Amino acid sequence: MSDNLHPSVKEFKAFLQRHPELVKEARKHGKGFQTYYEKWALLGEDDPFWDQYKGKDNGTTSDNKNDGKKEIIERLVRMSENIDMEKLQKQMDNVNQTISTVQGLLGQFQSSQHQSKPPFRNHHLFDSFKD
Repeated sequence: MSDNLHPSVKEFKAFLQRHPELVKEARKHGKGFQTYYEKWALLGEDDPFWDQYKGKDNGTTSDNKNDGKKEIIERLVRMSENIDMEKLQKQMDNVNQTISTVQGLLGQFQSSQHQSKPPFRNHHLFDSFKD
């Protein structure tokens, strides 16, 4: 499918890869690439207009990853500032009580099962072979 593209469209796609901020801008504002394609065709690739859309050299992906990590950490810090420790402690106590209750019930259920079944005795199998 991309083999059928006009050579200028292929060049524009390569141009977009070298200008990742332009792609972000177009997606952010919901604009199509047609407007940018027309400007690119009129102004040319070397026009100073495109400088604002150039990506950072080789560090772009690691910078984006670091920015994402920083953003997550900042969100976690903001969330932790809003936590009421007394409410959290009460909820943890409730969870512990619930777990203890379930464990107690399971223990009772298991012990009642063991009592209702007679233990397996191997010597009954061979009683008929006695002298």
